[in-house]
Amino acid sequence: MNKKIIRWFFWMTLSFSSLIVVSLFSLGIGPAGLSIADIISVVMKGTDSAGYAYTILFGIRIPRIMLGLAVGGALSIAGVILQGMFRNPLVDPYTLGISGGAALAVCFSIVIGLHHLIGSGVLPAAGFIGSAGAIFLVYFLSVKKGIIKTHGMLLIGVMISFMSSSLVMLLMAISRTEDLHGIVFWIMGSLQEPNMFLIKTALFISVLGLIVSALFIVDLNALSLGEEEAHHLGINTERTKRILFIIASVLTGLCVSISGIIGFVGLLVPHIVRLATGGDHRILLITSYFIGGTFLILCDTIARTAIAPMELPVGVVTGIVGGSVFIYALTRGARVK
Repeated sequence: MNKKIIRWFFWMTLSFSSLIVVSLFSLGIGPAGLSIADIISVVMKGTDSAGYAYTILFGIRIPRIMLGLAVGGALSIAGVILQGMFRNPLVDPYTLGISGGAALAVCFSIVIGLHHLIGSGVLPAAGFIGSAGAIFLVYFLSVKKGIIKTHGMLLIGVMISFMSSSLVMLLMAISRTEDLHGIVFWIMGSLQEPNMFLIKTALFISVLGLIVSALFIVDLNALSLGEEEAHHLGINTERTKRILFIIASVLTGLCVSISGIIGFVGLLVPHIVRLATGGDHRILLITSYFIGGTFLILCDTIARTAIAPMELPVGVVTGIVGGSVFIYALTRGARVK
């Protein structure tokens, strides 16, 4: 058998096994510790004698693991796509101003009190509308005569992100104390989402995004060589860039609208996986999805247990852990590819 296929099979199996192990670890750890036997018993029977284990598993931990897989996997896929498009390993899903637009819309909704008038469900809706607005703004400002200027898109996205951050700080400066706490907590990110419909929707769309992205593996590999080389290989570069941009933007907008701004996942995971498996998107996409979910589930477990019964925002943990791992990888001599 081809050595490359064996190597890819090894990394795919390792990434999936890591996801399973970390998920089981997350199910069992917490203020109310549960053994593997307790978890299997509750899952098989659908209930337990005391009642608390079932509530903890199906009401708190399993939904958070599902959302962690959805958000971590989706952000990682978006990072792989954008880094392949821009041929820049330092591009992440938030670089294009998507998170800034979502944060601005959510902050505005909190300040004017929409979440009190309509309900908490308005915040994910506002986040998605804000991210969509940023996406369209970046896209239309970057298109010249039907051609997407990728370098211009990157710069416009960065500027929109800076402007959105400034407007968010303005809203925070004029907001009430109780609203300020909600804004800060949302910006730092959390997987504490009680709505199972949103969680299932996020998981479905993230898996769908992975499947659709896999259809463009050849295109991504060609774009990694440069747009001119991809065009000579028969790739319709403009159409491909539009579709890939839409896929990455929808995945990022969905994640930000549901879980807030969780940094470093879309930057760190594709980069580390690329160092381990190489730059071929045939293995990079699926492995990044599993590792992204694993990484976020582990960080969320740390966030909810490190100073229990208090809970840290998961974005704080991903920033600290992700930044440390990224610096370690670079100082150990790993070359940015």
